[in-house]
Amino acid sequence: MDQSFLFTSESVTEGHPDKVSDQISDAILDAFIAQDPTCRVACETLVTTGLALIAGEITTTNGARCYVEVPDIVRATIKDIGYTDATFGFDGDTCAVLTAIHSQSTDIAQGVDVGGAGDQGLMFGYASNETKELMPMPIVLAHRITRRLSEVRKQNILPYLRPDGKAQVTIEYRERKPVKIDTIVVSTQHDEKATNKQIHDDIIAHVIRPTMPPELFDEKTVTYHINPTGRFVIGGPHGDTGLTGRKIIVDTYGGVGSHGGGAFSGKDPTKVDRSASYMARYIAKNIVAAGLASRCEIQVAYAIGVVEPVSVLASTHNTETVPHDRLIKAIRNVFPLTQSKMIDHLKLRRPIYRQTATYGHFGRNEPGFTWEDTNMVEPLRREVGM
Repeated sequence: MDQSFLFTSESVTEGHPDKVSDQISDAILDAFIAQDPTCRVACETLVTTGLALIAGEITTTNGARCYVEVPDIVRATIKDIGYTDATFGFDGDTCAVLTAIHSQSTDIAQGVDVGGAGDQGLMFGYASNETKELMPMPIVLAHRITRRLSEVRKQNILPYLRPDGKAQVTIEYRERKPVKIDTIVVSTQHDEKATNKQIHDDIIAHVIRPTMPPELFDEKTVTYHINPTGRFVIGGPHGDTGLTGRKIIVDTYGGVGSHGGGAFSGKDPTKVDRSASYMARYIAKNIVAAGLASRCEIQVAYAIGVVEPVSVLASTHNTETVPHDRLIKAIRNVFPLTQSKMIDHLKLRRPIYRQTATYGHFGRNEPGFTWEDTNMVEPLRREVGM
């Protein structure tokens, strides 16, 4: 790649229709896993004007003792996001909730029951030392903006805002280091009375300035695009249909590195789309935190019903500080990579998933995000002889 380049990542708010779907799916997962930690859940959600449709496969091991009132979970999640008014075209009190749920296929279950992966697939994890979160800078800043959009709405700082919104941040890199914010794009849903100038000025003052790092943010050179169509009143599921799993780049690294294609939300941890992606991030982050590389991408791949991964790859983009074969051996020796051991090590059989469904699954040092721990730094260093 050129010595100087621009890179852009986007984030969306919790009121974005696809994120509404993700949160509903993960809220349902949490409700089941809280009662039955070994439940099998693959829950998909569609939201549109006046309707939330829940479909998928759910199997519990507690039988009749495990009961979840799915429509209540759906409505509570929608209202918590902020869709509380029927004039929005979608709200938690008046929308229809339809369910089409059945049990997990016994053909799949027989492979998972013996500790095999819940599906085939390839998963990636990434880490970089360009931010304190060990994440790419563009996605970190995009998440800051969308999180702040929700804060100023919920705290009534900008009372005319509505739940839907999104942001993009473009960073200029030189010698692969972020040096300047080039462009910021913010689109935020609003009520009928707010003017374009009011929105423009308020978003800069209350959302952008408080969240951007001053060493990269020069208002004399940054380009703003704030509600560039000029109007964003119709939004949320009333403006666009939302589906679980359609924001996988927002969920991960903002387009930096690779993605295996599998979504996370609504899936219990026997699905390696989720658990192995979390483990891959955990490995990559600990490698960078240990000083074994300044950038690291991990790929793991699985076959359904097979216990061990079919491949493990570490790409350090020529930034490694130890021989590559020694690094691969250390990964294999230090980190558990079977489905059941990954679940146990990262403590994934807990109701922690609703909080992951917005503002990224990675780069968050919050309770429950065990895959963000750097507690394997010393074991890694010992393994490679540092």
